[in-house]
Amino acid sequence: MLRICILLCMGASGMAAAEDWGPVQFLVGEWHGTGTGGPGDGGGGFSFLPDLQAKVLVRKSFAEYPAQNGRPAFRHDDLMVVYRESGALRAIYFDSEGHVIRYGVQAVDGGAAFVSEGGATGPRYRLTYIREGATAVRFKFEIALPGKDFQSYIDARLRRNP
Repeated sequence: MLRICILLCMGASGMAAAEDWGPVQFLVGEWHGTGTGGPGDGGGGFSFLPDLQAKVLVRKSFAEYPAQNGRPAFRHDDLMVVYRESGALRAIYFDSEGHVIRYGVQAVDGGAAFVSEGGATGPRYRLTYIREGATAVRFKFEIALPGKDFQSYIDARLRRNP
């Protein structure tokens, strides 16, 4: 009986310990907002929530774009898992368009950037989140073609859900 109690107490204390997510800690929660860019003007949101007993952060994101400039309305959904590997923050991303992208995560002034592992023949991607106060964030999605600098594709502002 004592052995069971010790195991239960150890399990409970292990579950209570929260992971320190460093530069992405401020993103934990749920967000919504609007943006503009290559796909047009739209709205959407994302969440960064701990999972697997706080060993990973799971980001679920969506963007909805109304019919614009002769293009029908559409929705984009994606899922990203942030994890630690050899002490570094990393992420793997999947979306409704069939993309799979691996990212390194780094601190940037005022926030965090997810920079893809780009090859010599394919584009590189960068997701940047900049904190704008306690309840707002600026999100930028950029693409760099091989041998080129990053170019803005989406620029959005989001607010933390209450």
